[in-house]
Amino acid sequence: MKIYADRPPTAVRQLLTDLAVVAWVALWIRAGLWVNDMVEKLGVPGAKLESAGGGIADNLSDAGTKVGGVPLVGDELVKPFEGAASAARSLAEAGRQQQDVVDTLAVVVALVAVAVPLSLVLLGWLPRRLRWMRRAAAASAVRDQPAGRDLLALRALASQPLTRLATLGPDIAQSWRDGDPAAVDALAELELRRLGLRARRR
Repeated sequence: MKIYADRPPTAVRQLLTDLAVVAWVALWIRAGLWVNDMVEKLGVPGAKLESAGGGIADNLSDAGTKVGGVPLVGDELVKPFEGAASAARSLAEAGRQQQDVVDTLAVVVALVAVAVPLSLVLLGWLPRRLRWMRRAAAASAVRDQPAGRDLLALRALASQPLTRLATLGPDIAQSWRDGDPAAVDALAELELRRLGLRARRR
């Protein structure tokens, strides 16, 4: 696997691009965590509501238990306390549910905030980077073989701009068809240079 080019300008550009992508990913992951923390703070009122409702419910239940011990009228006196305790428990449950909603929302918002920038990396930069690595590895494997240099020359004829091919001479295609070693080497060198690779002369 070829990770970086042989030629310094191309290799430096690739390294700087890779570092920029890593920094970009780290920045957005950090931003996602920050968004998560900010949204989580919306759950603080729910936590206070749950705590207060639970505490009131416990106090009312204790009071109801004590009042229930009053002779003759204890059963009647305890009913309002039980109703109020039930209402307080409902408030506590509402606070807990609000926290659950906020927790879910915090995760979803953070994932959305991170997903869009990361998709640019996964769908844009990464495929191009992997494609270069595959092409560079294949070119490196064949560049010292006569048949491989012919393939590189053919690739150059098929994909290089006409202006670059013209710099090799007006009859470069005919020279390649005639099997001229100098023409083959020149075309192979052109294709290797496009990939940022050095030509290793036989």
